[in-house]
Amino acid sequence: MFQRLLHAALGRLVVHGSLVVRHADGKHARYGQAPGPRAAFRIRDAAATRRLVLNPALAFGELYMDGAIEPEGCTIGDVVEVLVLNQWKGGRHPVEGLLALLRQARRRLDQLNPAARAKGNVARSARGKVVRSARDNVAHHYDLNGQLYALFLDSDRQYSCAFFPTGSETLEEAQALKKRHIAAKLRLDRPGLEVLDVGCGWGGMALHLARDWGCRVTGITLSEEQLAEARRRAAEAGLADRVRFELMDYRAWDRPVDRIVSVGMFEHVGIGNYGTFFRTLHDALKPDGVALVHAIGRAGGPCNTNPWLAKYIFPGGYSPALSEVVPAIERSGLWMTDLEILRLHYAFTIAEWRRRFAANRAAIAALYDERFCRMFEFYLAGCEYTFRHGDHMNWQVQLTRSKHALPLTRDWMAEAERAPHPALRVAAE
Repeated sequence: MFQRLLHAALGRLVVHGSLVVRHADGKHARYGQAPGPRAAFRIRDAAATRRLVLNPALAFGELYMDGAIEPEGCTIGDVVEVLVLNQWKGGRHPVEGLLALLRQARRRLDQLNPAARAKGNVARSARGKVVRSARDNVAHHYDLNGQLYALFLDSDRQYSCAFFPTGSETLEEAQALKKRHIAAKLRLDRPGLEVLDVGCGWGGMALHLARDWGCRVTGITLSEEQLAEARRRAAEAGLADRVRFELMDYRAWDRPVDRIVSVGMFEHVGIGNYGTFFRTLHDALKPDGVALVHAIGRAGGPCNTNPWLAKYIFPGGYSPALSEVVPAIERSGLWMTDLEILRLHYAFTIAEWRRRFAANRAAIAALYDERFCRMFEFYLAGCEYTFRHGDHMNWQVQLTRSKHALPLTRDWMAEAERAPHPALRVAAE
């Protein structure tokens, strides 16, 4: 029965490209005959078939991780591309449509992300369910072995969308251009400005602002692994007097600064905390201060996080529609002085991460195991093709407390991006 149901569901889903499936009984079936990507996979047993019918968005990734689904004559990336393309532009899996509505209804609970409690205390929902703190959720992904990220990220460990003006840049070039693009939007017009970096990662942005723009930076993170590496890098670069890193929730920040930057952290805030986040930014900015928030978003309106991604990669995470973000900005009292949408830049970024991960797969398997490698391969492929074929993009929003804080037109940002860094100008003089 379940094989017939899966056969019918795939027949409705695949309308772009084609997919060949060897079912658990050994029979092959082809779905779709249209131009586009092509892939094939086999299903190990009837139990896997049942799971694909009852909860496909969660089960497919788990089955691949466990070896119950295997690509045939192609890679898992090829399979994922066909499925993602048809998820966004093809037909519908009827059961998945119902499950998506249920996930939409409970997304606020899934994204509570409360501040960490004292040791021994836990947060609970209104129904008594234990809720993971923001720190727990961050640790799940970012406190993995630091060698892992060194094996597929750029040399500065930028774990966010790079900036590809032409699309032909190397990953290192594009990540350096991303940092410069963001710095230009902060209007770093004089040395010594104090900057708060919310969600500082391994410290690359903070070090860039201190070294190349003469800023004094405090980076905050909830990842102990990132904190240790960022502090090590600051000391090694001789910048410990201008850059410090703290293990701190953004809600704990309590004094004003000149500038605020946040790159790739807003996805972990949770929809119920957007008001708190932007009020915190408002209160943390000096009257003439400037903030820049860079995050993943979606162009198709409010939705929910894929359940496999939420379980295995980013618990508590969500990439919001701008219609969910802008009202919180408006209520905070901040001015939204500039908004930029980066469409395919993250697809280019993740494609390079996937290439480097594949090149270093043996070393990564030695750090963890085969199941972990499959999990990461599935994650990276799903993300790349969601940015290529789906509604995901990146947005950068510039914010101020005062309408007088910035020049009257936005030309100054392009000029700042082209000009030498202030710190380099000072050194030259």
